[in-house]
Amino acid sequence: MKVHHSLSSFNPEKKSIVTIGTFDGVHVGHKKILKKVVEQSIKTNCESVVLTFFPHPRMVLQQNSDIKLLNTIEEKIELTASIGIDNLIIHPFNKEFSELSAEEFVKSILVDKLNIKKIIIGYDHRFGKNRSADINDLKEYGEKYHFEVEEIEAKEINEIAISSTKIRNAITNGNISLANDYLGYAYTLTGTIVKGNQLGRTIGFPTANIHIKEDYKLIPKNGVYIVKSTIDSETVFGMMNIGTRPTIDGKNQTLEVHFLDFDKDIYDKLICIQIINRIRDEIKFKDLDTLKNQIIKDKKNTLLHLSKL
Repeated sequence: MKVHHSLSSFNPEKKSIVTIGTFDGVHVGHKKILKKVVEQSIKTNCESVVLTFFPHPRMVLQQNSDIKLLNTIEEKIELTASIGIDNLIIHPFNKEFSELSAEEFVKSILVDKLNIKKIIIGYDHRFGKNRSADINDLKEYGEKYHFEVEEIEAKEINEIAISSTKIRNAITNGNISLANDYLGYAYTLTGTIVKGNQLGRTIGFPTANIHIKEDYKLIPKNGVYIVKSTIDSETVFGMMNIGTRPTIDGKNQTLEVHFLDFDKDIYDKLICIQIINRIRDEIKFKDLDTLKNQIIKDKKNTLLHLSKL
């Protein structure tokens, strides 16, 4: 898959089958649409194109928006590539772009830039300045500029919207197993291993601190989770604590992973953590010995869960 970080870098050699959207999460519902784009591009000998935007339009147009996203850019690239899309265009979204009229958007981008043959889009899609145009306008432009419009039915789009909302709510509430069901894969956190205060070593459970640079990434509810990662081509399981470490009166949220049966120097490495399940809430213990005893119990629960996979 070719990744284009602007429309200006995309120069199609053939006609294209296009879809447009944020596709945050690239979940089960999104994949149905993307697979449809791939199938039709193969059938018609066209290029498959996904046009998405960053920052998320709500981040630009709604000053007080605190929206958190399910995917970082790199995660979205990897998920989209796995479906077989030829081209992912991540175009910078800004106020100037939002000022394009509906017809300017269709003519200058869909027709002139993407060399569109067909667009596959939801029945509720709106576009152009102030989101003034709808699917019926798009169909009229399709007739005028000679491209097809395939409307994704309401039932399918509603399922996607419901899924996205349920995924965010599930992650926020710590229900990772439900979120993973809707996603079709384990929710992932990608970050760099950094040095912490090394408290874990003093109680026999060394941890790797994860720094996620993307502040827009949705972090699950505080608590202890069973996780999986690949380090140097080796699959490693572990327990991750998300929270403020109240036992030592911590203030800031941290993400710390204790990997099972693993002892290598991985500082400064970029790592993907797949979250499998949630064990418990984060609790303030009376002292470090009580915390250590609880972690021993957590490890037993983790190993029991993993034995059933």
